[in-house]
Amino acid sequence: MQFLWLLAIQAHLALNKKYPTSALTTLQAASSIELEQIQFVINISCLYPTYVRGEAFLAAGQGSAAAPEFQKILDHSGIVWNCWTVALAHLGVARANALQARTSQGADAEAARVRALAAYQDFLTLWKDADPDIPILKQTRLSTRGCNSRVVIFNNA
Repeated sequence: MQFLWLLAIQAHLALNKKYPTSALTTLQAASSIELEQIQFVINISCLYPTYVRGEAFLAAGQGSAAAPEFQKILDHSGIVWNCWTVALAHLGVARANALQARTSQGADAEAARVRALAAYQDFLTLWKDADPDIPILKQTRLSTRGCNSRVVIFNNA
């Protein structure tokens, strides 16, 4: 467990320094064990290495690689339970699809835009009772409006 957290923290530090490739390299070692559960221990990882990997792919401009990382968190609710990474994974899926829409053309771009809107809506539904002045919520609302005409992406900087 400590190994996963250490790698995730090192990768997050690399992201803060704007080195997404370094973050992705750091997280390679975690990918083979991050979905494993330690018997008789509650999993407290929240799939944080997976989340950071998704953020690193976004920072590297690789929306098509980021989306599956965030989706992995959503698909493993038995591991993450009610961790904060679940709520932000919805936002990550939206941002990844928004990036795909911006970098694709034609039907692929439109499909990615529709997926981004759906994921933004999922995030907003989860946060419907939250304080409306929370910065990430304000950014998401702006992004959703931007998806109606063009795709806008906000990073977690």
